Amino acid sequence: MSRPKRQLMMGNQACVQGALRAGLRFYAGYPITPSTEVTEGCARELPKTGGRFLQMEDEIGAISAVVGASVAGVKAMTATSGPGYSLMVENIGYAYMIEAPCVIVNVQRGGPSTGLPTKTSQSDTMQTRWGPHGDYTAIAVAPSTVADTVTETIRAFNLAERFRTPVTILLDEVIGHMQEMISLPEPGEYQVVDRVKPTCPPEEYEPYGSTDNFVNPMPAYGDGYRWYATGLTHDAMGFPTNRPDEIVVNLDKLRRKIEDFRDEICKVRADWMDDAEFALVSYGSVSRTALLATKLAREAGVKVGCLQLQTVWPFPLAQLRELLQDCTAVIVAELNMGQIVREVERVAPPQARVHSLLRYDGEILTPIQFLEKIEEVRS
Repeated sequence: MSRPKRQLMMGNQACVQGALRAGLRFYAGYPITPSTEVTEGCARELPKTGGRFLQMEDEIGAISAVVGASVAGVKAMTATSGPGYSLMVENIGYAYMIEAPCVIVNVQRGGPSTGLPTKTSQSDTMQTRWGPHGDYTAIAVAPSTVADTVTETIRAFNLAERFRTPVTILLDEVIGHMQEMISLPEPGEYQVVDRVKPTCPPEEYEPYGSTDNFVNPMPAYGDGYRWYATGLTHDAMGFPTNRPDEIVVNLDKLRRKIEDFRDEICKVRADWMDDAEFALVSYGSVSRTALLATKLAREAGVKVGCLQLQTVWPFPLAQLRELLQDCTAVIVAELNMGQIVREVERVAPPQARVHSLLRYDGEILTPIQFLEKIEEVRS
């Protein structure tokens, strides 16, 4: 058997390749640094597969088109950075309410406002969870390598279809623009989840009715099933309601279809945790430095373990609670002013002190900074 061909690929380009393998057929976007290569890649590749690409007038138009394409029955995606994500949040909330599966790539840069267009950041982490107003539960994944970006993009599409919900891919400028040698997965080497369509007669179909897993089959507009896609709180048929019992059912459904299936969604990569006294917790590009720092600390005789959050939202509470149970200290490293550290504090065992290692000047955290923090915590 011949070995898969290896090729030099940028993270943003890998995102495109993952999306195509997951079944992407529609992309709408507006160029913005540092995500533009995703838009360019989709413009170049989608027509080759029978897909459609639209450059919209702005990010509001982009997410609107993506939600519309999803409702029309195809897998749809957009990509942006912080300012564009801010413009999208209202219609991301609309997608949560009508349960439209779609994928939003956020290649993060420094902010607020125009901020640092060509510098890296992880300062949109909380916005991904709390951007749209109201009660809902978000899903967000965070690759740390170019190869991860392919597989996590496929997983993002699978989660979007499985749970009928928007999913955000939290890249950052470092992962988006770095280049690594990777082998792209071949068909059959990865799972592709397609949306479930109704099999009942059209007159019996309830677009938001009760199901065992709180997810309803979703027909495409034009399939012969009538359903109402409103941003208003609605009943089982999709029509607006002010009845308290129907409101609770509607909102509980949005929450429970994700919260009740956390084990299916949450992923944490653990290295050297079996005997770890100190744990480094990180996600995205920071996890690369954390892994190297862990190796260096181990070589110096310090029992350090490394935890990478591959799923950021919903936060992997159960996994971290188990993995941290024997640790005496936890260092949470982020490229922001501290957005995940409070989540870690909620699950850390009583004996473990939780510390922050933060950087928000547009540059990456270095192994030396990790090692200095480990020494500070030990002393």
